[in-house]
Amino acid sequence: MKLLVVIVNYRITDLTIACLRSLADEIVRVDAAKVVVCENGTGPEHVEKLRRAIEENGWGGWCELTWLCRNCGFTGGNNAVIRPALASSDPPEYVLLLNGDTLVRPHAVEALVAFMDEHQQVGIAGSRLVNPDGTDQGSPFRFQGILSELDRGLRLGVVSRLLSRWSVVIRPKPREACMVDWVSGASMIIRRAVFEAIGLLDEGLFTYFDDIDFCLNARRAGWPTWYVPESVVVHLEGAASGIGPGSVKPRPKYWFEARRRFFLKNYGPLYAALVDAAFIGGYALWRVRRWLQGGVDTDPVNMLADAVRESVFLRGTRVPVVGNPES
Repeated sequence: MKLLVVIVNYRITDLTIACLRSLADEIVRVDAAKVVVCENGTGPEHVEKLRRAIEENGWGGWCELTWLCRNCGFTGGNNAVIRPALASSDPPEYVLLLNGDTLVRPHAVEALVAFMDEHQQVGIAGSRLVNPDGTDQGSPFRFQGILSELDRGLRLGVVSRLLSRWSVVIRPKPREACMVDWVSGASMIIRRAVFEAIGLLDEGLFTYFDDIDFCLNARRAGWPTWYVPESVVVHLEGAASGIGPGSVKPRPKYWFEARRRFFLKNYGPLYAALVDAAFIGGYALWRVRRWLQGGVDTDPVNMLADAVRESVFLRGTRVPVVGNPES
């Protein structure tokens, strides 16, 4: 098999069907490609709705459906498809992780596959993600660290300019393909050799920080990540989680747990503590400045208190395993 596209569906069944519809004319551009949708514990009625959509639209020749009885997160849902595919007699050369809340633009999949074919040293590549109005989203990114977390919390123009080379979000967006630190898992193609080198997605993360974790460990194993702007994918960011740009919803506990796991696992306790201190200190100063200036508060509710509560200072330095928040 040349390409396996994995779409994990959780509570966004109508969007997943729209994603499949956008793929219908694109998947045939790649020889020996197929799509597997993993219904990730939303419920039997959603399994049936997806099954019916695949059958009625004639997508059965290239799309399969599998399902899990409980939500296993982004990592577990993808791994449930990738694991048997890699162990099969015809393992895919590439695996494309594609969010259900995306719409694939013409030639987006073909561009990723062609890029990977032409650049055998590249392990991972990501699409250009855009909003429905065509404006760019965050991906690609730099790795997070002490300075980037200080800047994320402080939000002071002069400091942001000084720390711009460490900013997580790359601005302006590259216009040509280039090597980057990491790309969003909303549309990320992975060479089979990367899985063979570092294993599958870390299910201890459940959801969040999985893409940066995977790209970091791939780079450490000698497989760089590239950004391919010729591949354009519309991303309805936050459709499944409700956490998107400008959202004031409190960050869920499992977001903080995933963040803590990422830093402790990959950098150790001292670095994780410095990262927490940088963000909390910078964000506390920002909240004082916001209170003095007044205006509309667009920050997530209780962000400072939650950041302190979920930091290594109060939670300790044991690497957490993020569980299903609904169990």
